[in-house]
Amino acid sequence: MKIENLFVPGRLCLFGEHSDWAGGYRFLNPLLHKGYTLITGTNQGLYARVKPHSNQFIFRTWLADGTEKVLTLPMAEQPLLAEAQTGGFFSYAAGVAYQLLIHSDVGGLEIDNYLTDLPIKKGLSSSAAICVLVAKAFNQVYDLKMTIPQQMEFAYLGETTTPSRCGRMDQACAYGDRPITMVFDGEGVDVIPLQVPQDLFFVIVDLGAEKNTQEILSQLHQCYPFAKNELQRNVQKYLGEVSYQITQAAADALQVGNAEQLGMLMKQAQAQFDHYLIPACWQQLTAPILHKLLAYPPIQPYIWGGKGVGSQGDGTAQLIAKDKESQQKVIEIIEQDFPQMQCLQLTIYANQSS
Repeated sequence: MKIENLFVPGRLCLFGEHSDWAGGYRFLNPLLHKGYTLITGTNQGLYARVKPHSNQFIFRTWLADGTEKVLTLPMAEQPLLAEAQTGGFFSYAAGVAYQLLIHSDVGGLEIDNYLTDLPIKKGLSSSAAICVLVAKAFNQVYDLKMTIPQQMEFAYLGETTTPSRCGRMDQACAYGDRPITMVFDGEGVDVIPLQVPQDLFFVIVDLGAEKNTQEILSQLHQCYPFAKNELQRNVQKYLGEVSYQITQAAADALQVGNAEQLGMLMKQAQAQFDHYLIPACWQQLTAPILHKLLAYPPIQPYIWGGKGVGSQGDGTAQLIAKDKESQQKVIEIIEQDFPQMQCLQLTIYANQSS
């Protein structure tokens, strides 16, 4: 029996957060702007060994404290769908298995997720990484010959089988650790891999605070598909034309390796996000801890800029460092001065477009 080894990274949205679902509303309101995101895979992710099983779907993983958790279900529609709809720990994996079962000729599968070094619930698409891992596993084991977009689609269908209402950019981790842009036009998604001529050095910071992503999404979705007042028009303006222009400039800067320009655009994106979106959900998006870190004087000599990550709020920040040595220095300063925060290195390596 052949055992396959797989790795799926997390996903970091460098620019264009929220614009995936916002652009998706164009199928109801064509006057809305297309969504546009700049995304890269993380250097951390999920490692797994996978093999076929005659009649069961088994997903085994280990938590950070060393505790083993195992899901064992018959490879059948009803139990897989029921598990997915619980919204529990294994719901994402079960949702993807359910979608593969009803759309493809597959049998059972055993996934041993023996190592995860990706932080959970920190805006790095850990749930999408699980979904992509399951889709990739079925593709490998049963030689389904799915393209990356097809694997992304099954991962998306699987996650939306659960109570989660993710956007379509989360599954970009299927492209690995290369940077890409994604354009969202109603139901359509275009993916463009990017060239990077030199290494770029980022720091991802878990702020060690609280935010409510569901509240943020709930308040912002109320502004769509048709704006009823100035506040809602402002949200649509930022998530449309303003974010699109900044993200396009960032993609251009990344493709010429201009870290300083990327940092300036991060500052610009954060300032515009704050101006247009904080009034729509001020309890969550005011984010005092995020803004304190972004303006923290001791790290300024080592960074070109920074901004919030994911849905924004006091969850996770991203900083672009001036070089590799500065990347390490920033981590040392933050972890010394803010013990509640944890840092991850993210390096986008040159020529990661193939």
